[in-house]
Amino acid sequence: MNLRGVRLAHLIETDGPGGAERMVASLAASLQAMGADNLLIVPANGEGWLAAELRGSGVRVEPFHLGRPVSPAFARWLTETLRRHRVALAHSHEFTMAVYGAWAARRAGVPHLFTMHGGRYYAGRVQRRLAMRAAVALSGAAVAVSQSVARNLSRDLWVRESRITTIPNGAGLVPVAHSSLRTELQLAPGDRLALAVGNLYPVKGHDSLLEALGLLASRFPALHVAIAGRGELEPLLRARAHALGVADRFHLLGLRSDVANLLAGADLFVLPSRSEGLPLALIEAMLAGKAIVASSVGEVGSVLNGGAGHAGLLVPPGDAAALAQALSQLLTDPSEVQRLAAAAARRAEDYTLTKMTERYVALYSSLASPLSCD
Repeated sequence: MNLRGVRLAHLIETDGPGGAERMVASLAASLQAMGADNLLIVPANGEGWLAAELRGSGVRVEPFHLGRPVSPAFARWLTETLRRHRVALAHSHEFTMAVYGAWAARRAGVPHLFTMHGGRYYAGRVQRRLAMRAAVALSGAAVAVSQSVARNLSRDLWVRESRITTIPNGAGLVPVAHSSLRTELQLAPGDRLALAVGNLYPVKGHDSLLEALGLLASRFPALHVAIAGRGELEPLLRARAHALGVADRFHLLGLRSDVANLLAGADLFVLPSRSEGLPLALIEAMLAGKAIVASSVGEVGSVLNGGAGHAGLLVPPGDAAALAQALSQLLTDPSEVQRLAAAAARRAEDYTLTKMTERYVALYSSLASPLSCD
């Protein structure tokens, strides 16, 4: 399908450095490189991360103001924006923009689809479920990033699972030959480093990883843990690390854009989340060829171990003892580390940014064929 000159709109309510936002940035930039003309509709009072991430890519940014959850004025503005930019297809992400985008696109006569990335925050209130169900009815496609997210949507919204398309997230990672991370952390040559990537929110389970470090501290005095991310739990995690006596081996790196550099410096990758859809951090670790220990949540288990041969160790979410045991297994078995790393790299071939983009382009084409452009 030739995308040259085709105007595509991407709508999202948040613009911080989270998983959904990172996926939107990657997809928009990839489509732009294929010749499409991409418009990103983001909050005017947000962090500005998405606009900064896409600076120089050619993707245009249109800020919006949404003063309250239910706003007919915003719905009208969104309709006029799609018309003014002569958008050929609108792609919304997560609950709020799925609902507004579906309504505005129908009013503007534009094909629409939306992607849900993981959390079931929409399911707590009947009104939200009904709004999401209406968005499904008004949209050409409802997309889930994993089979587990698709099952939740089907059950929560009372729609057939066949009505939901699953397109796994994909990532692009340029390997780094020499990492600066170990020098940054002043690690000795014999130190072992386990890395996690994710914002410091309760759902990410970093407290379990810290507790696991405490359980392993005496047996593995050279083990360090580093977490790339920011968030509300930082002071609590630092205080707990001091209480466990591992503050000198527990490193909070803050928000980082050099994920490839961080992965290149790590011996192991850990995903201790309590809930996930299909996290980009996991895919990036696989692309980097890292041995992985992960919680068995969302699509993580099928991604790591759904093919021929296991590509990671799975533990129950929130179980620090099980996480410590899995880390211990790898710290004492270098050959298993190498085997899992190689298997993860092979599995990653199914979860590249190129494959994800191709799947979305095929879906776009089925919804608007031929797509119109100037």
